[in-house]
Amino acid sequence: MNIKDKVVIITGASEWIGEQIALRLASEWMKLALVARNAERLSEVAKQAESAGAKEVRVYSQDLSKTEELSDLVEQIHTDFGSISVLINNAGIWQKMMQLDEVEADKIDPIIETNLSAVIHLTHSVLPILRKQDEAVILNIVSQSGVTAQGWQSIYTATKFWVRGFTDVLKADLKESNVRVAGVYQSWTNTKMFANTWETVPLEKFTDPADLADIICFMLAQPPKIWMHDVRVCF
Repeated sequence: MNIKDKVVIITGASEWIGEQIALRLASEWMKLALVARNAERLSEVAKQAESAGAKEVRVYSQDLSKTEELSDLVEQIHTDFGSISVLINNAGIWQKMMQLDEVEADKIDPIIETNLSAVIHLTHSVLPILRKQDEAVILNIVSQSGVTAQGWQSIYTATKFWVRGFTDVLKADLKESNVRVAGVYQSWTNTKMFANTWETVPLEKFTDPADLADIICFMLAQPPKIWMHDVRVCF
């Protein structure tokens, strides 16, 4: 895909992996629709993206767990930009490391709603628009937890296995269409997400989000005859 001037929706764009994806794609002169809950952080990322070369940047402060609002979000983005060519489902909530029966009951649904339900609902709303483009991409940032069962992460891992299945079905359903689908299964990544939920981890050994963003940019920029359906990134 020639990604210059293409409109891309990036969820979880206010920090960490999403922020780095936004800045990397900005350097390729894409038009960015940045989605996350933190409006202040989104505005800061937008400023950096504009400086990095983005043709256009708009921010949308949205709690993705409120799935009933996502169709309106997509409609607004489409109205603002006039088209959408790429959807990057990146937003996610990490589960604190513990046994299932130790998890507080009110912590369960937000993980499922953000990690799985939001991905399905957002994709459902964007897909009719993507079908109208000459080329389009749905890219789900899943994590290695969608491939390998991670101990003490029953809820988080369950959502990622679900997203992997969702991604695989989309690939099959859209195989003969103009919409290409891929899942990115990254291993531990150096973000502050872990510090928000639990103990100390060896972040210095983990994948740098900027390096992961380079890989995602490379995937999107491949010519029409080449596509990487699944990419696994390990440190």
